[in-house]
Amino acid sequence: MKIFTKLALVSSMLISVNAMAMQAMDDASMSATTGQDGLNIGIKLDNAGISIGKLYVHDNDGLGTDTNITGATGTAGAIAINGVTVKQTNTSENLLDLKIDTNGSATTSNGAQGAFLNIAATVGAVDIDIGSIGIGSSNTAVNTTTGLRGIKETNPTEILSGLTLSLGKVAANIQLGATPQGAMIVLNSTLQKGLTISNLGINDAAGGGQIYLDNIYVRGADNTTGDLTLNATVGVTANGIVIKNNSAQNINTYIQGVHLGSSTAKSIGDVEVAGLNVGNSTITISGH
Repeated sequence: MKIFTKLALVSSMLISVNAMAMQAMDDASMSATTGQDGLNIGIKLDNAGISIGKLYVHDNDGLGTDTNITGATGTAGAIAINGVTVKQTNTSENLLDLKIDTNGSATTSNGAQGAFLNIAATVGAVDIDIGSIGIGSSNTAVNTTTGLRGIKETNPTEILSGLTLSLGKVAANIQLGATPQGAMIVLNSTLQKGLTISNLGINDAAGGGQIYLDNIYVRGADNTTGDLTLNATVGVTANGIVIKNNSAQNINTYIQGVHLGSSTAKSIGDVEVAGLNVGNSTITISGH
């Protein structure tokens, strides 16, 4: 199943939407204002933000015919997301600022082997609303006229009622070609004010009930700001996408309002995790 690889790729493409207003400076303008060559790109959203009506992630071979798992048929299925909206927290700033430079190599016999494209990226704070997430059966093939495939069900089986993500401002550096920084993407920044997940409902279609969480607060162990230290590398190897954490920061997580049965059921209370440290852990995402 190739779902996790596809989800990683879909996530990276969400900000590449035609609704964005792009502002670019050519090399001459850059030299006049900054004293150096290169290219700056700034992307800003209007108050409406970015919206996606429906998003499908298709698993073309399904679960296969695994005799150890009840219901495994090898039929293509899809994760169906009903609506995604991305809005800037501060519309006076750019959502995305890119500083793009190319760098040659003076140390190798073949300079191209050491040359690379460097992209320094800053992503502003955003609120991401994700609608209901369900599971359906993929249609047989893509319609090459419309560019759509879709699913067979009018109402897919809902597994998540939706959620809201609030992400703080963060910076990353990307190198394509040679990677003298040690990886394709290096995150060595702070996620300002941490991460907040709200209104998360996990459905049990068979039982008819739901686990509902009012809020999840993920914060760095800093009593002043709550900023999360991001120190990680992301690369692509023959085995898939590899994400390695290099941060030694302790993380505090607070789950507020745990409701069992429905969103209106009485809360059983809150859950708090203090001083979580994941060390130099590595996550590999690949298909199978």
